[in-house]
Amino acid sequence: MCVSWPSDVDGLEARQRRLAALAPPPFRAATAALVGACFVCFSEDADALAAGAEPAWAAAAAFEGGRRVAAHVVAGTTAAGYAPGLLALRAGPLLERAVAGLAVRPDVLLVDATGRDHPRRAGLALHLGAVLDLPTVGVTHRPLVAVAVGDSPDLPGVDRQPLAVGGEVVAYLARLRVGARPLVAHAAWRTDAATAWAVVRGFAGATRTPTPLREARRLARTARAVAAGRAPRPAGDPAPN
Repeated sequence: MCVSWPSDVDGLEARQRRLAALAPPPFRAATAALVGACFVCFSEDADALAAGAEPAWAAAAAFEGGRRVAAHVVAGTTAAGYAPGLLALRAGPLLERAVAGLAVRPDVLLVDATGRDHPRRAGLALHLGAVLDLPTVGVTHRPLVAVAVGDSPDLPGVDRQPLAVGGEVVAYLARLRVGARPLVAHAAWRTDAATAWAVVRGFAGATRTPTPLREARRLARTARAVAAGRAPRPAGDPAPN
């Protein structure tokens, strides 16, 4: 399958509808030995934003057996501003470059974006997987359009709550460790919600964010800081951009 990135809103929305209607072969978390992740961050320079050319940095990392085995960082610019449901226009090509530059090919890819939880059922995590021909799982802090199935959960311990769009479970609100805020594990390209949860749950540890995605975020933010001539932020677990 050859999938690309449209350059305008109408083209993207049409592409999203076509991707959502596809039924590629499912991926199962048990086959994931090598897990990748990617993250993009954008300039904090107000002058650059005012000029209309927004610098951006994207990073990808791959882990095997809990150890980082590959990483790649790229820089570029984006002309598209942020709009819910249209993140692919802003970040898709740059993320593709970052992942394609890895020295290894992940079995599954974590993406800081939604998948089936989307107005047209094809968020950036799903679209990126189709472009790269890689199974993908979205990881975000909150759902985009999905709603909780049943009562709103307290999630007092390590637990999950299904989230649905139009009666279809597309994600899980998941708490990976006691005391941490929950995040959302999204079905995306070749993954359902249960598989997304299993992949994310496999990286539950001392921090809220799964390790591969946390590392990709660190690499992207470090590249941004270096480009701005300042020290990177201390390691932590803040909310992603």
